[in-house]
Amino acid sequence: MSGELEGLRAIVTGGASGIGRSIVEAFLAEGATVAVLDLSIDTITAGAFGHVADIRDRTSVDRAVAGAAEQLGGLDILVNNAGVSAIGSVEELGDEDWARVLDVNVTGIARVSAAALPHLRASDHAAIVNVSSIGALNGLPRRALYNASKGAVLSLTYAMATDHVREGIRVNAVSPGTVFTPFVERFLTQFDDPVAERAALDARQATGRMVSTDEVAHAVVYLASPRSGSTVGTALEVDGGVTHLRVRPAS
Repeated sequence: MSGELEGLRAIVTGGASGIGRSIVEAFLAEGATVAVLDLSIDTITAGAFGHVADIRDRTSVDRAVAGAAEQLGGLDILVNNAGVSAIGSVEELGDEDWARVLDVNVTGIARVSAAALPHLRASDHAAIVNVSSIGALNGLPRRALYNASKGAVLSLTYAMATDHVREGIRVNAVSPGTVFTPFVERFLTQFDDPVAERAALDARQATGRMVSTDEVAHAVVYLASPRSGSTVGTALEVDGGVTHLRVRPAS
């Protein structure tokens, strides 16, 4: 590692597992000091600080962000990674599903960002990275609610970038393709043939495999790093080519 984030202080929401955990590990390896905000911090990466927070509750968020910023001695980077999924069409998902997913995936980002902004304004290098998804721009089967929430994350990213660029705060998003996480692994067990279903998910990427959590984490490191000082208001796709490539089936 090159120490791209040496001396910088970061908060990662949902950093105890999956993509978030890999982001925390990558940040630590690059020299950052990291605080994790999650519902449970029992399994966070060694070397990171943990703060219990429910991003559906503004009081919980405000308390956790303030505590993390005080513990870190300030704040330079916020990664809004925490999110939940939902499987189904608009016929299959009820109002409770819509309220829950949008509250976490969209309003949750707004809550955490609002709490972090006063601290980020005091930084000489301030960056926010929101985790969106290829679902924001691609019609994935039975992901109506999830796609809608990630489309909102993408639009929110552009709006936040506009609002805060002149304050010296860069806001960007990373848009992963299908990432092999513990959630996906559990999801596959629901099928009669998990091996065949995994092969279908792998084949959806032009690269022929699902994206790794480490690959997403490396993209987030770039967007958070001072080296990306002129990268603002954009979404970096880490999707194995899903969004733009249309390859012929292998012969």
